[in-house]
Amino acid sequence: MSISSVRWGSFLPVSYPEHGGQTKGHAVVQAYILIQTEVGKAAAVAGEIAGSTGVISAEDVTGPYDVIVRAEAENVDLLGKMVVAKIQNVEGITRTLTCPVVHL
Repeated sequence: MSISSVRWGSFLPVSYPEHGGQTKGHAVVQAYILIQTEVGKAAAVAGEIAGSTGVISAEDVTGPYDVIVRAEAENVDLLGKMVVAKIQNVEGITRTLTCPVVHL
């Protein structure tokens, strides 16, 4: 399937190798959300985000970003709403960068 044949907002099963190749939901859009936090807040931010609907994983890391989240949504609009309404409202976050996954 080429990217030009995918209709945004359509429902396609997504297979996750980390879950034994099982289909998990019908998300179309996946993204990595790179998060900068206040000093000392990375673990708390990752822990709070990890329980959110649509979040596959949330890990505190070292480097220019403090937390990296892998998330999924049915379409790009819902992904944006998740980032703005849920993730950016977590106390201790200073900046986010959303990187949608593409399959080339």
